[in-house]
Parts: sequence; C-alpha cells; structure tokens
Amino acid sequence: MSAQKRNTNGEKQCDVAAYVSSGSTTMLQYLLEIDKTATKTVVSFLLKFASIKSLRVHCKFLEYSCDGIVWLASWTAFIWLVNSKNLFQMQLNMLIGLLLDIVVVALLKAIVRRRRPAVPKDTYTIGPDKFSFPSGHASRAFYLLFFFTKLYSIPVVFWMPLTAWAVSVTLSRLILQRHYLLDVLAGTIIGILEAIFLGLIWISEESALSIIGFVSEDNVPGGPE
Repeated sequence: MSAQKRNTNGEKQCDVAAYVSSGSTTMLQYLLEIDKTATKTVVSFLLKFASIKSLRVHCKFLEYSCDGIVWLASWTAFIWLVNSKNLFQMQLNMLIGLLLDIVVVALLKAIVRRRRPAVPKDTYTIGPDKFSFPSGHASRAFYLLFFFTKLYSIPVVFWMPLTAWAVSVTLSRLILQRHYLLDVLAGTIIGILEAIFLGLIWISEESALSIIGFVSEDNVPGGPE
C-alpha cells in the first residue's frame, strides 16, 4: 500500500514538473514572439525618420567599426607600435576589457543559442556567427563608450560623437537584421556592466608597466644594445 502511495506521489511530482517545464517553455516562446514583433515595429518606426534612413547607408561601416576581431587586432597592434609608458595602463586595461567582452558574449551565445533574424548573404561580412543573443556589437560599443568617458576620460568634446557612434552601432544591428530588440538591450547592459567590473579590477600603472614590459622585452641575443 505504501509502495503504491509512493508511486502515485512520484507520478504526481513528475506531472507537476512536466507542467511547470511546459509552462516555462510556452512563456519563453511567448516572450520571444513579442520581442520579434516589437523589433519589427521599432525598426519600421525608426525608418520613418530621414536621419535613420541615412544611417542605413552607413550600417556596413558601423558593423566593421565595432567588430570584435577588428578591435582586438588593431588594439594589439596599437600597443605594440605605440610603445609609450604613459599609455601602458590604459592600453592594458582596454585590452582586458575587450577580451572579457568577447568571452562573456561567446559564452552567453553558446548557452542561449538564439538564432539571428536573418542570415547575412553578403560575401565580405566579417562574421557574424549564427547566434543572436546577446549583441556583441552593442556590448562592445557601450563598453568603449563608458571606458573613454568614465574609466579613462577623453576630452569632453569627443563625448558626444562617441555616444552618437555607440547608439548608431546599436541601431544598425536592428536595421541590418542581425539582432532582435532584446539582443541589443541585453548587449548594452552587458557592456556597461563590463566597464563597471573593469573599474573594480583596474590594473595599476606599475603592474601595467611590468606586464607590458615583460611581454615586449627583447630577450633574443645578438640584437643592438
């Protein structure tokens, strides 16, 4: 009798778990459908404005200007070529943030595995991968914005153009149909959080000098002293 009760209770628990799982899946699908509809509505609304329509022409440039591979390669070259001790701290911290952004976005995309709204058909596109959530361009754009306005502040006169660029990059992801609205919102928040985290672990000037000096030191004998 007790065994029958245990079996009955076990079946009820399985039914409840299945119901909850089914309900969660249905809710998630519902939210994703709302996101798709909202994205189409927002893009259609934005394209009514002449300034946004003109942005459409520059979307490809904006895509390249915030590409992770481009930024990582060019920043590494910048550190190597501009060998200035006054810049080592900024250069190293920026590099750490760029690597952090790539890792965080890649992990989240691998976990969530949400498909993009459309597959890019142009041959010369750098990337993108097939997953959509979150937007790496949005996270990178706002990480760079907060880095250069809060962590390593550039002259205020450049803040407005930098902000306009970050917002334009984010909007271009919607216009190019690379992402949904939820993707770019999540990317924006992630980029800001990455900048905040970097501020908490900020590498000191002495440590930056030691690290970059060690990496760039020429230990091969036979060169000029």
